[in-house]
Formats: sequence, structure tokens, C-alpha cells
Amino acid sequence: MAQNKGGGGGGGSPASGSSAGSSPAGGGSARGSPSGFFSSIASSFSSFKMQVNGLLGYEGLEVINPEGGTDDAEVEAQKGRWKQEERDSYWRSMQKYVGADITSMVTLPVLIFEPMTMLQKMAELMEYSDLLELADECKDPYMRLVYTASWFISVYYALQRTWKPFNPILGETYEMVNHCGITFIAEQVSHHPPISAAHAENAHFVYDITSKVKTKFLGNSLEVYPLGRTRLKLKKDGVLLDLVPPPTKVNNLIFGRTWIDSPGEMILNNLTTGDKVVLYFQPCGWFGAGRYEVDGYVYNANEEPKILMTGKWNESMSYQPCDLEGEPLPKTELKEVWRVAEAPADDKFQYTHFAHKLNSFTTAPKKLFASDSRLRPDRYALKMGDLTKAGSEKSILEEKQRAEKKIRESKGKEFVPKWFDQTDQIASTPWGELEIYEYNGKYTDHRAAADTSSTVEEVNVTTTEFNPWQFGNVAETS
Repeated sequence: MAQNKGGGGGGGSPASGSSAGSSPAGGGSARGSPSGFFSSIASSFSSFKMQVNGLLGYEGLEVINPEGGTDDAEVEAQKGRWKQEERDSYWRSMQKYVGADITSMVTLPVLIFEPMTMLQKMAELMEYSDLLELADECKDPYMRLVYTASWFISVYYALQRTWKPFNPILGETYEMVNHCGITFIAEQVSHHPPISAAHAENAHFVYDITSKVKTKFLGNSLEVYPLGRTRLKLKKDGVLLDLVPPPTKVNNLIFGRTWIDSPGEMILNNLTTGDKVVLYFQPCGWFGAGRYEVDGYVYNANEEPKILMTGKWNESMSYQPCDLEGEPLPKTELKEVWRVAEAPADDKFQYTHFAHKLNSFTTAPKKLFASDSRLRPDRYALKMGDLTKAGSEKSILEEKQRAEKKIRESKGKEFVPKWFDQTDQIASTPWGELEIYEYNGKYTDHRAAADTSSTVEEVNVTTTEFNPWQFGNVAETS
């Protein structure tokens, strides 16, 4: 049984789009979707949605209380982090974008942000990397998938946070060391469209991701589609795995208390053997029924169920060997494989202990890049509780980014990432195509040289200026 080493959550990982197959969690044949064990699948997500027509004069707004029924939507709409005048003003400015992809086209208020960037959030997946050590050492190919699938599920405890991370500036980086022997580097490799790339490695695994999201703004909710490709290699046997995560929906963006659901399938394919895991994230139903629940199976290459998996993505996952009908084998028992670590009580941003470490310099390497997310002045101001300064600093960074783009265009230059190279590969995902960036290995050489250097440079957010710029620290305007 896996033991937790860290303190709280996982990290995000959009992935590639190989074919999903049928869900293992409903009724049907043994191969496609065994019935019996998973008899509590929640009803369709749409069955409990409520539209509050005419709410405060706004037609067609959807306000959903995951803990309530049909008669409290208007009460729920008055709740949340927004003051009424801010909420009404924001709705007036945003309603023209209904139906649009707002990934990078809208300037959002810092009121809804957390003091962390998307690059840092990508690193949260590393917390429970002890599961990958177990997977790498495991000789049973199906248990290996139990460990790795549970590792990927651990991300969702962190993803339930309702605060938005800052979009990285082009050229921004994030480095992490001092956790389970892992070296982690992430870089913002494209601004339009926003694309992040990351590489992580230790003695047991190599993890690579090209991450891009596509969104659809629905007024009071946002659908998020994880275009991306994730590859995980276990070093001992060279097993290569590929992940396809479910989409996510952010409910009650403006009216009501914001909450997140990720109904749909997660598919983890073993590209080496043909085995796979198919897990069904149940949609939140009436009065919260089914919320957080995950059920599914590990299948062999012939699509026969071998191990059932069940649990809640915000609590724990367990497994049990099963027969070809998906029923637990006699004389076996359900065993826990992962459990979320205890998190700080009443944390303002719902941070885990590990998330706090990612924001600190204790996880930073020697000779930290000036482009590192920790050094962003808007992130730091928000961390210190100064929303006005955070908003001002965010605007300055965005203006500098636009100014540098004009300089780049005037010189006939294109942005070139330092640690990742754009390839000719185009990956197809369930939600669109993705340009693939691959780790070029240069950071490994840089890190080795820096770690053996006798020079110690003091780097902290109050004395080191954030500098991701290709052409130096450009003026605030062109």
C-alpha cells in the first residue's frame, strides 16, 4: 500500500487523445462496461441543472448549488466571493463573450486569482511521486497501472481549488528541486495560443507534457477542455504511458459559490503493452450525489477487466482484483492505494502544504532563473493580500509583454523557448489539435553545472526583478 510523503494535492496534466473505448462504469457487457459492482452511478449532470431566469434582470443564467435541490438557486446566486456591484459590473463586461473561448482574450480581475501561476500548478502533480516509485518497481503490469492511475488522479484534489492561477508570461519558467529527487522545469513556450511545456525526472520516471486548454464561456460557468499530450516513462522496464483526462466545468463563476466538477472518462493507455485504465468521474447529481466519485477498471490488451478501482478524487483510491464480469474475486478485499494528505485548516486559497512549498524558495534550486514564477510581483502582492498592487503589477507585466511582442515583430524575430523545442508533430486530442514541444535536454546540463558551482546567489522576491523578457526589461509601453 502506498504511503503519502507530501502534504496535500496533485498537479494538472492535460493529455493526448488516443481512443477512449467504452466506459467501464455503466451497464453492459463485461468488456465494455461491467455492471453489478458499480450500481450507484449518478444520473446525468443535466438532470439537476437549474436556470434562474430573470435573476437580477439577467436572462438564462445558470446557478447550481451542488448541495441543494431545485428551490434554492436564487438564494445560492447571492452567495460567493463577489460584492454585488463587482459582480454586476463584471457580468456586464463579460456577457458579450458567451459561447466564446476566453483562454487568452479576456483580462480578468485579480479578485478571482490565487498567488500561483499555471506553471507552478503543473508541478503539483509531483507531490505523490512515491506512487511512481512503486509503479517502477512493480512486476505486476496491472498493479503498475493502479499506481500510475492513482498518481494522475491525485491531481484533482488540487484542481478543485476555485481560484484561478496567473497565466504565465511568454518565456516565464518554474523550477523545482528538493522533492523525492525530482528535477522539474516548466516553461511558457507560446503566448497565442497559450502553451506550457514541462519536464520532470528522477531515478524512477520521466514525465513530459505539452499543455494547452480550450474553453467555452457559458455566462455563469466555464467549460475547460484539456488539449495536451502527457507521456510518462517508467525507467526500469521502459514502459511508456499516455493520459487522456476528462474535461472540467467551473460552475457559478459570477453568481453563487464557485465549484468545480470533472464528469467524464479518464483513460490511461500503456503504449508498450496495450493494457489500459478507464476510470469514470461521476457527475455531481441531486444534493451532491456522486460528487467526487471515481469508478473503473484496469484492462488487459484484450479489454478484459483485471482490477477494479474505486474511490473519491478528493479523498482516496482503492483497488481489488476482479473477474471478467467486473465483480470482485472471492477471498479478496478492497485495498487502499492512495489517500490525500492532511491539508492546512481554513487556508484562504485552499492550499495544501505542498502548494505552499511550491510558492516558497525551499523548493528552488541554486541560481534560480530571474524568469521564475516565484519572482512575479503580481503573484507576490496577491500573496501579501494587496489586491490593488497585484492588479497594477499584473497590468504592467501584460503591457510589457505586448511591448516586447512589437519589438520582436519589428526585428522580424520569433520567440524561441530555451528548454523545449517545437517539433513537427501535431497531436490529435478529443478537443482539437496540439503542437508538440519536446524537452531538449539543455536544462539537465545547466542544472548539473549550477549544482556543482561554489557560487551562491541570493534570490528572493523582494530583491530580484522578474525578467522573462527576450529583449531585456522592455518599457511598460511601446
